[in-house]
Amino acid sequence: MTGEGAPETRYVYKASLIGSAHEFKLTNAGLSWRIAGRSGVWGYADIAAIRLSYKPSSMQSRRFRADLVGKDGGRIAILSTTWQTVTLMVPQDHDYRAFITELHRRMAGSGSKAVLVGGIGQMTYAAALVMVTLLGIAMAGLLLRAVATGEWYGALFLVGFVALFTWQIGGFIRRNRPRSYDFDHLPEALLP
Repeated sequence: MTGEGAPETRYVYKASLIGSAHEFKLTNAGLSWRIAGRSGVWGYADIAAIRLSYKPSSMQSRRFRADLVGKDGGRIAILSTTWQTVTLMVPQDHDYRAFITELHRRMAGSGSKAVLVGGIGQMTYAAALVMVTLLGIAMAGLLLRAVATGEWYGALFLVGFVALFTWQIGGFIRRNRPRSYDFDHLPEALLP
């Protein structure tokens, strides 16, 4: 259990440019939250599940997400980035990691039986693997055709495209492999 004089851990982010900030505090009573004019406190043992994932966006390639589900069915999303201006989404890597790590530590201390999962769902992951495989086969066919017909610029373009695609999508698929974890071993690939 968390001691009486344990300090509060706080995390704040803006999910959208025009919306209000989402504020979270880890207190002796539990996870205190304030989102869009609503607020509440979830006891650490009342958090039924956590899903950690890697969710890049067009504005921020290093964005992580924690989805919490309460025993009452309520859901809360915590993102590792915050909107700063119309064109700038800023990562909060250190603060997000510290908050998520401390949340897990306090839940473990409360005797939580939460389901802890990482990555995307198994069906979504399988569908992504099938799509990437089919795209890989199609790209290999195009590359072979470009080489066979002497279209060297086309072949060079395809090689560059495959390298970029592998870097972007390969990282997403590798990080979001479905897995379960425990309170003492958080998945490093799903934390900044």
